[in-house]
Amino acid sequence: MLIGEVARRSGVSSRMLRHYDSLGLVRPTGRTVGGYREYSEADIRRIFHVEGLRSLGLSLRQVGRALADPAFTPSTLVGDLVRRTEERLKRDQELLDRLRAIDASAPFGWEGVLRVVELLHGLDSPSPASRQQAVLAPADDVPLPAELLVKAVLAERDPNVAGALRWALARAGGDGLAGVAAGARSPDADVRRRAVLAVASLPGDEATAVLTGALDDPDPDVRRRAALAAGRRGVTAAVPVLVGMVAEGTNDVEASEVLGTLSLDPACGERILAALAVELAAAPAVRIRLAQALAELPGAGARDLLGRLAGDEDPTVALVASALLDARPAD
Repeated sequence: MLIGEVARRSGVSSRMLRHYDSLGLVRPTGRTVGGYREYSEADIRRIFHVEGLRSLGLSLRQVGRALADPAFTPSTLVGDLVRRTEERLKRDQELLDRLRAIDASAPFGWEGVLRVVELLHGLDSPSPASRQQAVLAPADDVPLPAELLVKAVLAERDPNVAGALRWALARAGGDGLAGVAAGARSPDADVRRRAVLAVASLPGDEATAVLTGALDDPDPDVRRRAALAAGRRGVTAAVPVLVGMVAEGTNDVEASEVLGTLSLDPACGERILAALAVELAAAPAVRIRLAQALAELPGAGARDLLGRLAGDEDPTVALVASALLDARPAD
């Protein structure tokens, strides 16, 4: 079969077939009377072998080595190709993510594109200070894409950088809520913790609903963060978690302050007093924290419970409760 017919049937150009011949990869075994290359069936099979190996990413040199040595084992070479392909895919995915982030920002000009690129480079820095600076740098009225900020805030471990990202996300408006709400459902507890903090920085009923849903999270830290944020928004469902925080001594001062605000609603105030009263039989350290929490609550009911603690059998509990009771303004 002549070279033109081989090219037509194999899909390999005549020029490439001549290149294979010059490299010794596929040399036609015959020549016509006129001196033209003539390929046998074995030659054509070898052409398809070469193309098959090239489709795996092998160089022509590697293809020649593989076909020339019957004892050649492909495992090492294929393993190297797998690693190189994975690295290339990772770079391509990073590029795709950057392009999507730029597209999501809907830039009006190249200044907007460059601002997003600058932010992307900054967020990739191993230095927390550089990442924070990238977020807080003057934006020249170029909005930062909420999708990019959500991804960053859910992954950021440094508290200062995370705070800057939450601030930027809040400035971006409501576009980021869906992303951080999805983070609040992540199987990774660390991601859910970051998501709850991010949601707490966003206004609106939808954000409040996400925080309320997180009150039942299996991770105690997620529940506590959600309770503080939801309680500040007037969500009474946060009361059991907040009372538990007081009893446990975890952010008990903040929890007491939030309980004090919630107790301004008389119906909720009664629930809070009933929940705190259940804990009066706990250890002395717990009763001290209960006394401090009761000092934040208005009304005669809180005063009565504080009076009970002022007569506590433990002298330290009684002393703390008496001091708080004396300092309490008249109801």
